[in-house]
Amino acid sequence: MLRTVAAVVSDGLAPFEFGVVCEVFGLDRTHDGVPRFDFRVCGPVAGEAVRTSVGAGLVPEHGLDAADDADLVVVPAIRIGSRYPEPVLDAVRRASARGATLLSVCSGVFVLAAAGVIEGRRVTTHWMHAAELQRRHPSLDIDPDVLFVDDGDVITSAGTAAGIDACLHLVRRELGSRVANVIARRMVVPPQRDGGQRQFVQRPVPAAEEDSFAELLDWMTEHLDEPLTVRDLARRAHTSERTFARTFVAQTGTTPLAWLTAQRVAHAQTLLEETRLDLEEVARRCGFGSAALLRHHFRRAVGVTPTEFRTTFRHAA
Repeated sequence: MLRTVAAVVSDGLAPFEFGVVCEVFGLDRTHDGVPRFDFRVCGPVAGEAVRTSVGAGLVPEHGLDAADDADLVVVPAIRIGSRYPEPVLDAVRRASARGATLLSVCSGVFVLAAAGVIEGRRVTTHWMHAAELQRRHPSLDIDPDVLFVDDGDVITSAGTAAGIDACLHLVRRELGSRVANVIARRMVVPPQRDGGQRQFVQRPVPAAEEDSFAELLDWMTEHLDEPLTVRDLARRAHTSERTFARTFVAQTGTTPLAWLTAQRVAHAQTLLEETRLDLEEVARRCGFGSAALLRHHFRRAVGVTPTEFRTTFRHAA
């Protein structure tokens, strides 16, 4: 169970990526039904500021020993250097040795690699840093084209906002889709949920920029079981089909059909995890129409069949 989370920080810390970790794990959302995490910010010396990459200081409340009993140890992005503080590397090694889950955001994977805890593992990082990571650590199997890689007890994310996807994925994996959905909604981002360990999300489903379009997306999400067409949606948006399709891509970065399919697959994941509905009923409620069509889109998006997904994730509900 995911209860205690330690963010390990040191000089060169990237504030945005650190903020992502704080947003997901550091805020009290118990009033929304989200379990409260024991969140600890751990630095080389408790109470002594570490320098961030933007010239501001951050004062960790805890020393590195506070990470020694954490369920999850997170290394946010950090300035890439030739050496990292040995106490930080030792803290990561201790966490790995006792079986804690390790999560890196962006260049934080360089710290995991320097600690020697991911030799031969499949990982990712920001595409700009992939070649340098490979040069320094040839044994790593680096995929620069994905948002994150889940390799069981090690999760690595690509650059910047991909850390959100990785963190929400881990919450979903450990605590279920309802908790991940609540956090994602509060963050005003789409929940990213893949098909289990060693499955890779290709890209996020973008949110809309304009409030009016966001309202339409909310309506679409609430009517996934209906046979929505571009003509229907354009009529609801009071515009022509051509204008609607062009605006939809501009606002979300994807087509109406691709957006709907992604949302329907996400809804199917929730139903498979939290209910005992058969595949035909799941398909109907998600708007796929038949179990065969559900299987086709689900496996294509998630990498496993609906039945395999249910078997893997029902325990987390």
